[in-house]
Amino acid sequence: QVTLVESGGGLVQAGGSLRLSCAASGRTSSTYTRGWFRQAPGKERDFVAAITWSTGNTYYADSVKGRFTISRDNAKNTVYLQMNSLKPEDTAVYYCAARRATTVAGSVAGYDYWGQGTQVTVSS
Repeated sequence: QVTLVESGGGLVQAGGSLRLSCAASGRTSSTYTRGWFRQAPGKERDFVAAITWSTGNTYYADSVKGRFTISRDNAKNTVYLQMNSLKPEDTAVYYCAARRATTVAGSVAGYDYWGQGTQVTVSS
């Protein structure tokens, strides 16, 4: 079993920045891929970014390319999401996820473990 705990959400003005963290514990593996998803009220949970743990390859949704950066700290078993130039449409609950595979998946069904989520609110 893997436990994921997110932190770093909050309220920020448009154009501002936030950094989310996701710490993993339990039976984690260096082969697991880690991802971030987000879910706005009344909408589906959407893919944001992912990183392959062993190689550090990164992937992004088109809506966040150039503004968000996903990274990892192997020693801390933690993944980060640096969010810059935030927009009101980025407002959502952000979820960390882990996938028992070395490849990236862009759908909710592709991930095996989930955190509890952290709220990000961007005011205009």
